[in-house]
Amino acid sequence: MRRRSPSSSHMSTDTHGGAPADTKIPSMLDLVHLSRRPMFPPGGVDLCRQIALLTGMKEGGEVLVVPSGLAVTLEHFVQEYGVNGSGVEDDPVMLDRAENRLRTIGLLEHVHVQPGEMDGLPFQDGIFDVVIAELGFTAKVSPEAAVAELVRVAKPGAAVVLIQPVWKAPVDPARRRILSEHLGCAPLMVVEWKRCLLEAGIEGLHTENWSDEETAFRPQITKPFPDFAELFTFGEKLGILGRARRRWGWAGVWTALARQREVHKLLTHERILGLDLVMGMKRRAAKIDPEGVSIGAAGGVDVASDGTGTIEKEQVSGLPLFQEEGKEPS
Repeated sequence: MRRRSPSSSHMSTDTHGGAPADTKIPSMLDLVHLSRRPMFPPGGVDLCRQIALLTGMKEGGEVLVVPSGLAVTLEHFVQEYGVNGSGVEDDPVMLDRAENRLRTIGLLEHVHVQPGEMDGLPFQDGIFDVVIAELGFTAKVSPEAAVAELVRVAKPGAAVVLIQPVWKAPVDPARRRILSEHLGCAPLMVVEWKRCLLEAGIEGLHTENWSDEETAFRPQITKPFPDFAELFTFGEKLGILGRARRRWGWAGVWTALARQREVHKLLTHERILGLDLVMGMKRRAAKIDPEGVSIGAAGGVDVASDGTGTIEKEQVSGLPLFQEEGKEPS
């Protein structure tokens, strides 16, 4: 009978679908990021255009995208709308690839990407006109901390936009955790994203579902997450898996492939995951009149004169698409 080596007898138990528990397993988002092909996040160029429309994006505006990935979204906003683009990326390999790509296409002077964490953005308070959070911005930090940072660096009255996967049905905590590990991001219910924004100082909430029915501005149904099984050609998959092997080893790659089948099933059959746009405007500082009554800067939030309570409501009056006729945005 063959004896096990001492090292194998002390090996961690298998909790990763075939790999030891201490093996680093790449998520689906990790594998997608290894692609050599620059791609828009879920929602594509149609979603980018809708964001620009909703936020009133205009030439000379300061736009931040986190995490910035290969800066595909930033490239679009800079070229199409003449904005000043900034991005933060917490993956040094991805950041290096983004800088090389921007240098190659001649945009390195117009799109500035830098390293940083999603719960500690390397910017001063209140400097961006539009702040956009894309897939993966809560992969390593809590949603509350990440959203608070988005709001901190936005100007008063600026638009804060979340493009995030959302649970469309209740999911028990254990399965949430496992699926989040597989995906490489942490989906929430829409109501949970709204709560994060409201608590961070965002008002005038507006939501759109980008993964169900087709609409005039969304001609195709969007999958809420990049589907590795359908997104890449056979040759591209081989290249991605080869790069993954060099980074995580065969054990990690084989387990990731097993996860991929589960994620594909989640995206195509169970349909408990959606893609939503959730946005609002950063609350402006309230003005105090001589009577001691606090008046919201946009007129949308009234505060009781005795200071004992507030009346807060969701509104769309601050969004460019919902201005009263003949009235300019503030």
